[in-house]
Amino acid sequence: MLDCLIVGGGPAGLTGAVYLGRFRRSVRVIDAGASRASLIPTSHNYPGFPDGISGRELLLRLREQARRYGAALTAGNVDALQRMPDGMFRAQVGNESIAARTIILATGSMDVEPSLPNINDAIRSGLIRHCPICDGYEVIDKQVAIIGRGMKGVNEARFLRHYTDKLTLFTLGTPHEIGDSDRTSLQQCGIVIVDESLAEVCTQEGAIVGLQTRSGTIYRFDTLYSALGCRVRSDLARTLGAACDGVGQIIVDDRLRTTVPGVYAAGDVANDLNQIAVGAGHAAIAATGIHNLLRMGTVLQPGP
Repeated sequence: MLDCLIVGGGPAGLTGAVYLGRFRRSVRVIDAGASRASLIPTSHNYPGFPDGISGRELLLRLREQARRYGAALTAGNVDALQRMPDGMFRAQVGNESIAARTIILATGSMDVEPSLPNINDAIRSGLIRHCPICDGYEVIDKQVAIIGRGMKGVNEARFLRHYTDKLTLFTLGTPHEIGDSDRTSLQQCGIVIVDESLAEVCTQEGAIVGLQTRSGTIYRFDTLYSALGCRVRSDLARTLGAACDGVGQIIVDDRLRTTVPGVYAAGDVANDLNQIAVGAGHAAIAATGIHNLLRMGTVLQPGP
């Protein structure tokens, strides 16, 4: 019987494992190997790395740190998760059944990607980006294209306008999804809006360098931002009966407790800011709460 089973091996899940290991708790992480952090070429806004650190390197360091304090890391998927009549939990991972007193769901979310060639390579090279909060600083005064429909595209363009005035928003042939007042405000800021559908991706030496519309116009840029949204990985939470909001994010309280007693959630699955630092902070709070819960023998209570 584990003290805690952590589902998800990204920064949030691994930070939770570090904390619980140092609390001398038995903890196991099930990692499907799909953390968005693995695609980050270099993060410059994670504290303590003034020269930046790649997502892969950060994950390697966190895995080593978690193992150092006794956490078990297992590659695989949690196929089923249920709460037992005695309040404990049982997870099915392949042919193995795992029992745990508490759960941290750190399953994250996945970006809705544009239909472009070699998408993961383009993300790792920094050509395609998703988070101007993380890396808007890196595109100061550069030519930036944004792919986005409706308010997602509008808001991304407005945010990036703080860094560069060389912006083109591609609405993918959906002009009706942007209202007249929003369209006017973007144009007044010098943002070019292209309502045509895309016909072709322009590449050079295997790298994406531009987009061509159906009329044949080619737009070249230094960086492309995808503002197509995310899909939250909250299916396991739903099977347990945990409450989720309209976009699928798990509802938690200030201690990161879900509505199911003994189940906590951390990182992108519970917050739409989608920052590594936020996920790490979530995990620290959740792990400390779990340790105190088990230390005091407190009856498990639900969150919000």
